[in-house]
Amino acid sequence: MQNEDKAWIEYREKFSELYDDSNYSSPLQSLVMRASHKLVEKAYGDESHFKRVLEIGAGTGEHVNFVRHKFEEYTLSDLDQKTLEVAKNKLLNTHNSKLKFEYQEGSVLIYDDNSFDRLIATHVLEHIYQPHLALKEWVRVVKDGGVLSILIPTDPGLAWRLGRHFGPRRNAISQGIAYDYIMAREHVNSCNNLIAILRHYFPDAKESWWPFPVPSIDLNLFFSFHAIIHKQETVE
Repeated sequence: MQNEDKAWIEYREKFSELYDDSNYSSPLQSLVMRASHKLVEKAYGDESHFKRVLEIGAGTGEHVNFVRHKFEEYTLSDLDQKTLEVAKNKLLNTHNSKLKFEYQEGSVLIYDDNSFDRLIATHVLEHIYQPHLALKEWVRVVKDGGVLSILIPTDPGLAWRLGRHFGPRRNAISQGIAYDYIMAREHVNSCNNLIAILRHYFPDAKESWWPFPVPSIDLNLFFSFHAIIHKQETVE
């Protein structure tokens, strides 16, 4: 038990240093991860405008580089202060004063009701205990008519398990990371269950998959979801 806890503590302490290297160091892994961010932003081009945007679990700030629509304020929030510092350094000359960086827990937000025109969460919901409560909180801070954009990996689908085995798992193990143990603690929600929850709360949302345009967890690596929020329809 002590060795397991030590592995977890060491991983979390080095997360800000390991994340980019683990996910973007190899050309293939980088291509796949960037494709996931592109998938989320495919729905909104430069003709779209969201005045205030909140990103939950922004990590090292990779996603904002793929945002194509116009905005006046974009807040990158994360529970890991070190990753936010990495994001600040990476994005220092990007969008100038339009970017804000805030230490923030993903499932209990400090913001007022109806504060944002769009909320983005990529590679986040699979990590959160009681995701239905997090969704309720996210809906709270989005304005009526605003958009909730979510991307999740298709874990434990067949394609995802194969990709993990031949990609990030091998890279992590070579760095001394107890990959299987860490992922078991990180990905606490299965894609199957999350999709069921999302479809229950937001039946009219727009869905997309990658790399194949077919609704299959086993054939694809990522699932993207955009819901227009109607405040008369509450998430319970």
